[in-house]
Amino acid sequence: MFIASQKHKENIAEYLLYMWQIEDIIRANKLDLDLITENVINRFGLPEDQRKEMTEWYESLIDMMRREGVEKSGHLQLNKNVIIQLTDLHNALLKDPRFPEYNAEFYNTLPYIVELRAKAGDSPAGEIETCFNALYGALMLRLQGKEVSAETSAALKQISRFLALLAKDYNLDRVDKLFPHDEE
Repeated sequence: MFIASQKHKENIAEYLLYMWQIEDIIRANKLDLDLITENVINRFGLPEDQRKEMTEWYESLIDMMRREGVEKSGHLQLNKNVIIQLTDLHNALLKDPRFPEYNAEFYNTLPYIVELRAKAGDSPAGEIETCFNALYGALMLRLQGKEVSAETSAALKQISRFLALLAKDYNLDRVDKLFPHDEE
């Protein structure tokens, strides 16, 4: 919870990947708050007030996962909303001629996106979600101690560079510094 809050302020891409990991941690603990307390919360060694706050956060996430039917797979609506916001910003940046660097990074990334979408088959994921799926998949492989090919590493490096630029622009947009308002 504390990490999520910090990441949300600093880097929306890292936040989203972290939240997907939290969803999987909750699933791995069978949506059982007692197991999460034992396996996750207690390991932080927090003071009682912060421990209580973290417990309530996990409890609310578990409740949301049940209500939204994502106990086994999928993502919470709050995480889907981040993808929607990033996709909307992505589309706005592509249409605006003031962002040639963003367009260049996207078009350098597009071949990897196309290849990933082809491998995913019927997945309806958009371009931005496809990029996040790739990074999250690589993260899971690394956590399992599995090797990532040089070709995949090159793709991930480009996708990371692209999402880092999108995250930077997201932060600028959040404080109204990305699309300066034209003076009348």
